[in-house]
Amino acid sequence: MIPALAPLFIAGFQHYRDVLVLPDDPRVGVPLRTFLTGDHLSDVLSRFGAAYPGSDSRGLASVWSKHYFITLIPPVVGASLILQHRLPLQLDHLQLILDDAGLPAAFTLRDPGQRWPSRPADAFARFDDLLEGHLTPFIEAIAAHARISPKVLWSNAGNYFEWLLGVLANAMPHADLNHGHQLLNAQYRPHGRRNPLYQPVRYLKVDGQDELIRRRRVCCVRYRVTGLELCDNCPLARTGCRS
Repeated sequence: MIPALAPLFIAGFQHYRDVLVLPDDPRVGVPLRTFLTGDHLSDVLSRFGAAYPGSDSRGLASVWSKHYFITLIPPVVGASLILQHRLPLQLDHLQLILDDAGLPAAFTLRDPGQRWPSRPADAFARFDDLLEGHLTPFIEAIAAHARISPKVLWSNAGNYFEWLLGVLANAMPHADLNHGHQLLNAQYRPHGRRNPLYQPVRYLKVDGQDELIRRRRVCCVRYRVTGLELCDNCPLARTGCRS
């Protein structure tokens, strides 16, 4: 555990205590750049896919990426928004620790990072290390390897980001989460390119129900994995369409 982040790991966040660690952690990690460019990724997806024989490689890559994002995004975003702590997230600065099933278990950081010296100017400044330094090259590599649309992987990341903001808002009603919401509601990045995290989730009104239904905009293609059904918030759930 990184000591500066200890205040974050309470209640439902306790299981994230050992997800972001320093080089003194005894677990063996693989440099992320090596993991994405060598044979490691193929081996891990094959090991993961062994539990789902006959599955489409695109579905396996997407589901595996969901495990990756739910491991990475909550402690990283929580550290930034709640503790104002900036972490070194560039791929070349991290090692990935896998569990026995080949799923992401933790990340070894080169150093503990530091508090933001002043409030970042905007959401893209705050999350540049995560968005440009980490998620963009990671998703590009996974998409190229599995021949899956990057939109699916970005949607996976955005789904957990949006979900986390709701969790933080409920747990800490007075927390300033504006930059998180700004990131998800900006259609374009400062340099003019499309923001791949733009509105990953919609809340829909259903006739006869008072509560809004949370739906992803893009399906994670989980249905391409043998034995797995549609997610509860799948955009295909209303029609049962599989194409």
